[in-house]
Amino acid sequence: MDVVSMNIINSSMVSICREMGITLMKTSYSTIFNEALDFTCGLANVKGELIAVAEYCPAQIGGMPVLIENCIKELPIEDMKPGDVILHNDPYRGGLHVPEHTVFKPIFIDGEVIGFAVAIGHLAEIGGMTPGGFAGEATSIFQEGLRLPPVKIIQEGKDNEEVWKIMLANVRTPRYNYGDLRALISAADLGEERLTELIQKYGKEFFLKTVDDLMDYSEQRMRAEIAEIPNGHYEFEDYVENDGIEDKIFTIKANVHVLDDEVIIDYDGTSPQARGPINATYGVAVSAAYNAMLHITDPEIPRNSGCFRPIKVVAPPGTVVNVDYPAPEVGGNTETHPRIAFTIIGAFSKAVPERVAACEGGTHLNFVFGGYHEDYDEDYVCYDLEGVGWGARPYADGNNMCDSINGNCRTTPVEVFETRYPWLIEAFRLVPDSGGAGQYRGGLGAEKILRSRSDLITVSQMTDRHKIAPFGLFGGKEGGLGATLIQKEGEKEWKDVSEAYGKVSTSKFSNISIQYGDRVKIVTPGGGGYGDPKLRDPEKLKEDILEGFVSEEAAETLYGAKESISK
Repeated sequence: MDVVSMNIINSSMVSICREMGITLMKTSYSTIFNEALDFTCGLANVKGELIAVAEYCPAQIGGMPVLIENCIKELPIEDMKPGDVILHNDPYRGGLHVPEHTVFKPIFIDGEVIGFAVAIGHLAEIGGMTPGGFAGEATSIFQEGLRLPPVKIIQEGKDNEEVWKIMLANVRTPRYNYGDLRALISAADLGEERLTELIQKYGKEFFLKTVDDLMDYSEQRMRAEIAEIPNGHYEFEDYVENDGIEDKIFTIKANVHVLDDEVIIDYDGTSPQARGPINATYGVAVSAAYNAMLHITDPEIPRNSGCFRPIKVVAPPGTVVNVDYPAPEVGGNTETHPRIAFTIIGAFSKAVPERVAACEGGTHLNFVFGGYHEDYDEDYVCYDLEGVGWGARPYADGNNMCDSINGNCRTTPVEVFETRYPWLIEAFRLVPDSGGAGQYRGGLGAEKILRSRSDLITVSQMTDRHKIAPFGLFGGKEGGLGATLIQKEGEKEWKDVSEAYGKVSTSKFSNISIQYGDRVKIVTPGGGGYGDPKLRDPEKLKEDILEGFVSEEAAETLYGAKESISK
């Protein structure tokens, strides 16, 4: 291997992917792109293998190779022409869930396809039975939005107008969808341009050989990391509290087999697929496994398909982690993915406790709403997500109010949120005692109170952790629960949606009506603690109390502190 050239080319490709993401952010219309950054940009070789990716959304990073490989099986390389742009969002063709649309642009060198520029992003509106597509009560994929197999949205540099018409006729916000799709395409255009320049600089043969070496290098690094884990079979379970249709618990089970320098992750023992939309596709099951492994191994390993080669995934069909058509699945990539990833991390806690963290809040909250905005004289749809407390680690407390493990997204600033949508944010604060007690404390969740400034807002939600708290490790306590509560105008009592609207689930529901003056309170879960709370450094506990992170009562009852430690 020419290690110097390999590192230069890898750094250059990652920089290209970052620039693609900046272009997407700056040119998009919706807050889910230009504020939350719910997208990922990458580069792939002609086989569909990931060769470089930027540090955006982890769920999409691990799922990208599955997406690309399935796309080129259905739309052969020989049918692609210079200037083509391919669009795809079908979960049953390798996709992750319906809202995420993937744009592929083939890169031609000397008349030959040598790879792809890829941009994948979560569109805020996709049609379906609810504004925003997050139908918490869907029982079929057909209720979740418009699905597209791999199609050429641009052919040889010209818009495929028939595809555009079909897409924009099936959504509530065609202007925003048009702008966001153009942003995805512009990111892929930039990736093609920049990678072509890089290849021309080094020569095609040298570039392709160096990229192959780079993936082999990543594989060797990952195998070396796995080889340090003791051989054995490690198990762990966690749970999704309901599916929005039935009030019953669904089990996620991880059987992790470490065999020298390889890992097999088998989900045998996981519950059969649900009637409601918490099911994950095979791509999600694979992506979650990769995500977990990347969190417990050296972060300096180059992120490409090479580092995934030693990781094998077994996902039994017809289960919550590998759903069969035509069941719903929109929550699989937001709620079930973090549950899968931390179930795997929980299993590894029995082998390498020094590498793992306690469970984070494990939900994106997925507060999705739409309506008509009088100020702008048009319909709007918003996909809003919030942060959760992260789990404590063997050496540090968990972070407060961060996006879940599969997102890496940002919370939309209050000022932007209130300008774009008819809500007033009356409170946005951390929740004391929501971080699990431990020698190292879990991160805190948050409370957000919104007041409607519209005569009618249609709200849906897909979340979890209202009943089953994030787990702690090695004596650490569970993190705090989440909640979604409604206070009707003129009333004093807060009610969950089961009480206020008769819904089966308090955490997964569709199309409730919020009137002018109604309030919504969203509470996000905290992270689990790590280690015995009695072993917490008294100075750290004192600081927690002074900061308002831990109450005096919790300090005494959970940490065994003497009275008035803050004094």
